[in-house]
Amino acid sequence: MSADARREGVEPRSSSERRETKRPESAGVPTRVAVIGGGRMGAGIAHAFALAGAHVIVVERDADAAAAASVRVLDAVRRSVERGTTTRTVDEVAAVLEATADTAGLAGCELVIEAVPEERALKVDALARAERATDAGTVLATNTSSISIADLAAALERPGRFLGMHFFNPVPASQLVEIVAGPATETALVDRARGWIEALDKTPIVVRDTPGFASSRLGVALGLEAIRMLEDGVASAADIDAAMELGYRHPVGPLRTTDLVGLDVRLGIAEELQAKLGDRFAPPELLRRLVAEGHLGRKSGRGFYEWSGQ
Repeated sequence: MSADARREGVEPRSSSERRETKRPESAGVPTRVAVIGGGRMGAGIAHAFALAGAHVIVVERDADAAAAASVRVLDAVRRSVERGTTTRTVDEVAAVLEATADTAGLAGCELVIEAVPEERALKVDALARAERATDAGTVLATNTSSISIADLAAALERPGRFLGMHFFNPVPASQLVEIVAGPATETALVDRARGWIEALDKTPIVVRDTPGFASSRLGVALGLEAIRMLEDGVASAADIDAAMELGYRHPVGPLRTTDLVGLDVRLGIAEELQAKLGDRFAPPELLRRLVAEGHLGRKSGRGFYEWSGQ
């Protein structure tokens, strides 16, 4: 993905946000959910569970970041209200939303989802802290888009209670969530996670713990080739994207998608896939140069496109 525009998967320019409805806890939504990391992806995940009726806790690195995360979630809810895509109000969500820098708030959560930047060390630390703060009944999940579930589980004392739940950006509009079962993940846990995702009115797919899973592996392969074509002067960014949008009915072209995901995120995933699957995933020099120059896509104002004021 995620690092918080920060995962593979973006909203088509022509599509509207899926209709969100308040769902009772009996529909399968956990009663108490925590999200570690309140950036774009983490806030989106918190938004989805809060609108579905869960009590949601966002854990951030400090008080200022926690306050910013709360604003981010409530702003997203406000946009949903304005679009008429939810029956909830901002005040209702605010009443079930907490933002804190204290992992003690994780106690009693049924589900804790890690959504920190796509760096193995950060994720291992976040998951280990979450496991220490929760009991044996809590399910831990990671929103990673490329890092092995088995690698992350190796740092946990309860790997059977751990799996991947890869949400897509932007979470409120995206229909897909990848459920990734590690080698130690309890079989019943996969079915439970599937029910949770369906209760969010999203579609779960279950994939094996392989590099890049399904979505990132395919998405990055297309995106990297599009960057190589731009690098080689085959066509402009807009025309390469139009080829896929009009010729293959992709809702968003691969270069615009890379801008929305974040060039730094896509670079990190490509490097991970190159290490595991070989040089067909080697990042193009153009991608490395743009990231080094700070041109990360929409979040920085410039990537393959100009995003000033958007």
